[in-house]
Amino acid sequence: MPMSVYVMLHQKSPHVLCVTKRLRNAELIDPSFQWHGPKGKIISENSTAQVTSTGSLVFQNFDESMSGVYTCFLEYKPTVEEIVKSLELKYIVYAFREPHFYYQFTVRYHAAPCNSIYNISFEKKLLQILSKLVLDLSCEIALLKSECHRVKMQRAGLQNELFFTFSISSLDTEKGSKPCTDHQCESSRRLSKAKTLIERFFNQQVEAIGRRSEPLPEIYYIEGTLQMVWINRCFPGYGMNVLKHPKCPECCVICSPGSYNPRDGTHCLQCNSSLVYGAKACV
Repeated sequence: MPMSVYVMLHQKSPHVLCVTKRLRNAELIDPSFQWHGPKGKIISENSTAQVTSTGSLVFQNFDESMSGVYTCFLEYKPTVEEIVKSLELKYIVYAFREPHFYYQFTVRYHAAPCNSIYNISFEKKLLQILSKLVLDLSCEIALLKSECHRVKMQRAGLQNELFFTFSISSLDTEKGSKPCTDHQCESSRRLSKAKTLIERFFNQQVEAIGRRSEPLPEIYYIEGTLQMVWINRCFPGYGMNVLKHPKCPECCVICSPGSYNPRDGTHCLQCNSSLVYGAKACV
């Protein structure tokens, strides 16, 4: 059964050993190591995959195309008098990436008539305010959807409402040097702070409306309509699979041959005709 190794995309790999646990601390006489990968024999002068003097395989700047099966052939003598013994070790080396994670939130506002220009200018102003609010945290706000509807109120007439859907994401989700496997990573902490600022902003709007003595403005936040959800997605060609990758359960691991991920879903989908790692289409 091949052992699984996970290497973060565009990073240096850990040492992939050409010895078993039993042999790791044993004395080996005249050991010789030979590695073969998806593209054939690996020579120590290779710039992207190097074999160390002790037979370990190390990847530099790991790329998607380097994912695949790697086999090490070891020959050695346990003692000077004994005959040469040989050993074959197989690994499947997978590229993985940080998940693309963000908060998605929806809010509703009492609005001007749906064809009014005031709604459009308010939408732009709200996006500017929210963006400025999280700028220092290296986060960005994107407006995903904006709709205006006429809503029949309970025991009341019709009123116009704006329905907004926004996302808050970290500006450097893909650039981190460490895998972001839980909510304790630095990007998540900043997103959590941004979430708190957004929630405070809408709470302050409710308080401001409550303190007003004059009539309500035409466009105002409807109390209690803020809803936030945490979204966790993988990039195309990658997916999470706890059963297949128990050592990297929250990693977005490159899709193996026989599977693909066409968009930013969470899992690789089955595709028997896919023969490559990282497939983004089933062809």
